[in-house]
Amino acid sequence: MYKFKKALMRALLCCVGAFLLLQLYFFSQVVLMRFVDPQSSSFQRSELLRLSLSPKPLRWSQHWVPLEKISNQLKKAVIVSEDDLFASHDGVQWGAIERAWKKNQSTGAGKNVSLVTVPNATSSAKIVGGSTITQQLAKNLFLSSERTFVRKAQEFMITVYLELLLPKKRILEIYLNSVEWGEGVFGAEAAARHYFSTSAQSLSSAQAARLAVMLPRPKYFEKLPASPYLASRAELIEQRMQGAVLP
Repeated sequence: MYKFKKALMRALLCCVGAFLLLQLYFFSQVVLMRFVDPQSSSFQRSELLRLSLSPKPLRWSQHWVPLEKISNQLKKAVIVSEDDLFASHDGVQWGAIERAWKKNQSTGAGKNVSLVTVPNATSSAKIVGGSTITQQLAKNLFLSSERTFVRKAQEFMITVYLELLLPKKRILEIYLNSVEWGEGVFGAEAAARHYFSTSAQSLSSAQAARLAVMLPRPKYFEKLPASPYLASRAELIEQRMQGAVLP
């Protein structure tokens, strides 16, 4: 019995040690992002692997640009569409998560993708998500897309590190430069060139609104540029952009 307890204690200490080392890794990576632009994200690497194994020709586009070279119209559109309280919250919108959970339970949908309602490709049910921009960034930078309690708990912890260590402007800069906007299309500059043959700095309010609406499901909307939902939602986002608060 004594040997068993001793072995159990060692195993427990190893688990705790591994957990602390993992948190130290994430923490140090976020500290580094104060000064160095991340070269890639976990999500981008998984997408690159998937696309490289596909029989189709590999298409990949990402062009990092500083925040001041991204249109304020796009910043406002993304905040309005994805996370309206981004400038003031501490990384999590608890009210939005609760509303999203209740909405998804009532409609039978269960996939959290953003703070907006988007069409479900397989049913008439709508999906509402509660993840903030910071939470989305935490997941995309470091984690997989699996839906488990452990992964979600780690996402919350990384969100805390991001909010604690990085200014809001830096969080938004990294997000806009790394988020997916289509198959093999990452970041605002690549998206602006891909869809409108212009730069991220030159996006109009209508173009910015359209890109913002695509974010929850970029590959889906990339194939449906004439989607009535995309057009109507973009118009609504454009109307609301004037009231957006930038960090």
